[in-house]
Amino acid sequence: MIQVKVVHLALDQKNTPVVFLKELDGDRIVPIWVAPAEAGAIAMGLSGQKFDRPLTHDLLKQVIVGLGAELDRIVITQLQDNTYFAQLHLRKGDHLYHVDARPSDSIALALRFDAPIFAEEGLLTAKPVSLEQVPDDLSGLDPDALKQRLKDLDPEDFGKFQP
Repeated sequence: MIQVKVVHLALDQKNTPVVFLKELDGDRIVPIWVAPAEAGAIAMGLSGQKFDRPLTHDLLKQVIVGLGAELDRIVITQLQDNTYFAQLHLRKGDHLYHVDARPSDSIALALRFDAPIFAEEGLLTAKPVSLEQVPDDLSGLDPDALKQRLKDLDPEDFGKFQP
């Protein structure tokens, strides 16, 4: 397993959000296509934005904490039939629980817990975008600015994904 971090949110040529995970000690990337709602949840997690009432990922964090557990890490485990799979690794005392989850939800939750994100070695591929286009840290982005940035993106700036 390789530790990765969220380095970019973008829209592909069909205006589908893509979250890019980059290995911490290298240049390889895992691009994961996500639904718009989950892209918003990831953007909110990156910015630390909070609402008066908990949204789904905030609620799940409250449930996990309320049950006395913590999110130890998330792992992007496999790609099967163009679908990525992930697991939440929850720790309660001496017990570690692996929970099947969508990568997009897992990433949004990891950002809320500040938990590490890992990907299986075989999922990492040569970078589909040049790293000068990908900022190293998105945590300071204003969510409204990120939304506008996503709307204004020209997908041609990123080229086509070629594994």
